[in-house]
Amino acid sequence: MNIPGLGKVSKDDELDWHYSDPIPITVLGGKACRLVIDGYDEDRRKDEFHAAIANFLSIDAAALKDAEQHVFRYYEDCNSEWEPDDDEFVVIESPGEVWRHVRFGSEPMIARRGRGDKGIYVVLECGCDWEVEHGLQIVFKDGLTVNKVGPYDGHVTNSDAYSDDRLENVVYLRR
Repeated sequence: MNIPGLGKVSKDDELDWHYSDPIPITVLGGKACRLVIDGYDEDRRKDEFHAAIANFLSIDAAALKDAEQHVFRYYEDCNSEWEPDDDEFVVIESPGEVWRHVRFGSEPMIARRGRGDKGIYVVLECGCDWEVEHGLQIVFKDGLTVNKVGPYDGHVTNSDAYSDDRLENVVYLRR
């Protein structure tokens, strides 16, 4: 099967996911990633998947720059649980330095949100030095702008994560 923007994709019949060949992702500094598409076959609005894929492939580091203060707050909240002499304690002086402590995942997941706006979201699971167990999740609404960061929980919005519509536009939330 071919998916516009990705070309030929392979399918995992057990999970019903499609996988692209590795593609350099500009927003991730050119890191080669296999995009994973969930729910594509049965979706009636495939054009929305195509648009989100095109958006995600076209954005640059400015999308992450816009989100770095939220990622830095996540770091600060996690780091506040440790003492400076703890092995887990990490020193990051400013929001701009936070990306040196992040390892971007290699399989961004593209799927339709099950509730709310029912839009298409790109979920990236990352490793980070300050939260080894839960890592860092970065979510791109419509593949274009970061709308959620925090520990990996699989939810595409804080509204979904906490069943609270008031959190729809909250990028990072400490709970």
